[in-house]
Amino acid sequence: MMRVGIVGGSGYTGVELIRILSRHPEVSLMVVTSRQYAGLRVDEVFPSLRNICGLSFVAYDLAAMAEQVDLVFTALPHKTAIDVVADFYEAGKKVVDLSADYRFADAGLYESWYQEHNRKDLLAKAVYGLPELYRRDIREARIVGNPGCYPTGAILALTPLFRQGLVAGSQPVIIDAKSGASGAGRTASTATLYGEVNESFKAYKVGSHRHQPEISEQVNRAANAACRILFVPHLVPMNRGILSTIYVPLAKECQLDELMSLYESCYGSEPFVRLLPTGELPTASAVRGSNYCDLGLVLKAEEKLLVVVTAIDNLVKGAAGQAVQNMNLMLGFPETAALEMVPLAP
Repeated sequence: MMRVGIVGGSGYTGVELIRILSRHPEVSLMVVTSRQYAGLRVDEVFPSLRNICGLSFVAYDLAAMAEQVDLVFTALPHKTAIDVVADFYEAGKKVVDLSADYRFADAGLYESWYQEHNRKDLLAKAVYGLPELYRRDIREARIVGNPGCYPTGAILALTPLFRQGLVAGSQPVIIDAKSGASGAGRTASTATLYGEVNESFKAYKVGSHRHQPEISEQVNRAANAACRILFVPHLVPMNRGILSTIYVPLAKECQLDELMSLYESCYGSEPFVRLLPTGELPTASAVRGSNYCDLGLVLKAEEKLLVVVTAIDNLVKGAAGQAVQNMNLMLGFPETAALEMVPLAP
């Protein structure tokens, strides 16, 4: 039985990690830290975990925690995670980091959108944690940068096309993505109050969202060239889920069956990507509470335009579920362990 811990376990991602790990047959959750709730039982803060998690939150103590765990999930704000991840790495532990601090290969790109990165030496050792693309590298990694929620659906949608050179460079790819309010985290904010979100729908940070460079770096890698991306996020009045509608100008005339075959060749054997039949499109409700990414295609042949639609649960495949998927690979467990939960309906 492998021992795991969570640093920063009192947010939405933290409670989702605890929910999933509590049913994992191969690991034991040993410690969960929280500065705000240290000393309180986890199920006092999250009643949904009553009779499921008997731990109490504790203050962060590197030396004590390093003795208790083999692998650590860091669910901390950007910048805060940099040194924590480095400390565990240097203590000989494996780390799955859910911040943006170890997602970028290019330190300059990270610093232009976030802040100075004081452990650039470790960026080359970190692997971007999208299993469908980097499974082999993740298995050997000691630091995995878990992808952002918006990038997960977008990168899975675009990679097959960019790898085959099917995207026209004359126009930008437009990623029109909608997220539930839990994507903003659990910290109180006027923008995510019920009265602000309910019966409303808004775009925000158009072209300036920090997930744009993360998406760009990965699709540039797939294309082996600089690509044009416009990312437009929206906040919708639901708790969880992301639906991304992606408009892709094609470099040549294509048939829908050819494109379906391309995606089938990429993802047909993937346990958590469901390619929908022609004529069907994903919905956020169909993946809620699960680690699935649903993906559907619509071809506008006369305009040489492909519309790719993906849906994920932002807290599962977009965060905690994908982190556990990465952990399974890093520790040599079945990749689907603890993640085969059926989506909730309705």
